[in-house]
Amino acid sequence: MEIISIEKKTFEEFVLRLGQFVKRMDSINRQHSSRRMSDWMDNQDVCQALKISPRTLQTLRDCGRLPHSKINNRIYYRPEDVERLFENDV
Repeated sequence: MEIISIEKKTFEEFVLRLGQFVKRMDSINRQHSSRRMSDWMDNQDVCQALKISPRTLQTLRDCGRLPHSKINNRIYYRPEDVERLFENDV
């Protein structure tokens, strides 16, 4: 194990800057998550909207026809991407 020592003043400045960074990131996260996540659709919403099975939905994801985001082991879709796919007739 390697031990690195730094001056107390340097460490305190580092902790202060890290705290400021965390506050900034939390603020940015709050702005974006509250505004957008409620608009996204999950697997069930998309299957119902397109009248397709979960397996067909997985195929659309796998072949790249339907963009998606995976957050905490759940898959979400932007409504505009689903609409675009709907217009092109699944």
